[in-house]
Amino acid sequence: MALSSLRSTSRRSGFPSNASVSERLTAEEEKMMARKIRRAEQIAREAIAGIPAADDILMRRPDRTERTRAGAVDRLEEAVKAVSRAARKETDLREYSRTSVSAWREAEDLRWRLAMSGRRIAHGEARKLAGPFMDEEDLVQEGYIGLLRAAKRFDPDRGIRFSTYARWWVRAQMTRAIETTGRTVRLPGGAVEQIRNLRRAAQRFDQDGVEYDIALLAKEVGLEKRRAELLLSHQGGIVSIDHLDNDGLCVGDRLPSSNTSPDENTFRSRAINKILGGFEHLLDERERFILTHHYGLNGHEAKTMAEIGKRISLSRERVRQIEVGALMRLRTML
Repeated sequence: MALSSLRSTSRRSGFPSNASVSERLTAEEEKMMARKIRRAEQIAREAIAGIPAADDILMRRPDRTERTRAGAVDRLEEAVKAVSRAARKETDLREYSRTSVSAWREAEDLRWRLAMSGRRIAHGEARKLAGPFMDEEDLVQEGYIGLLRAAKRFDPDRGIRFSTYARWWVRAQMTRAIETTGRTVRLPGGAVEQIRNLRRAAQRFDQDGVEYDIALLAKEVGLEKRRAELLLSHQGGIVSIDHLDNDGLCVGDRLPSSNTSPDENTFRSRAINKILGGFEHLLDERERFILTHHYGLNGHEAKTMAEIGKRISLSRERVRQIEVGALMRLRTML
């Protein structure tokens, strides 16, 4: 089943929940199933070998994106379908077509079972990543797509469990979905990855207590300063509430003023509301108190960390540590 059609189907009706596709497999069962998939694919490939309609696809020089195992599987599927179409006109191809289609369907069924044996991974990661921009149910559906991607690429001879291998694909699919759906304007995958790298660099600097600006972030991830400024200007690109942007302004300075246009006011109000919305989902009561009073949100007067520490009987350094942790979680939402 193609991933594009899988995505639309899953949105409408969800994935099957019966036990036959969600049973947990042992390590040996995972290897056996993966090898059965390979054998079924090999039977399908041998059945159509030598047929021009299939050879044109299987023998073509693959481009960069097709040089993976998943690319080879996609080409095999395309070849099986091409032979099936050709068999409608050439009766002598029908036996080969039936054999290849039957073997391909067996491989697809086994691949589905292997993927769905890791459903618990999708549910577990969805609980961790669910937030104001994407709920748990939608993330689970994205996780299933990640499982199918993993099943397409899984190699039983590499000495790794499918559940271990699939977790990365599930999380990658979910985080990519959050990045793209959490913005009004969808960003290309490369830009999303660059923004993620900038955030990671900012996180490292925060943890090390290093003062930084956009120029330093850009140098750290190997980008031009102008490119970094462009990426961070997009929604979701704010590095930290109190760090200066390229205009020397922080989020507090970006609040609406009397001389801004209605469209700017609306955009900025939405950005601030987006940050505040994350408070309830991601932060506990103490973290909300610290950020609200430090940055003067919700009508409160901005206070220093020392003043906040006196209010809640904590040292200034402990207040700073709590704030850094809270801001790091908020960055995952932005």
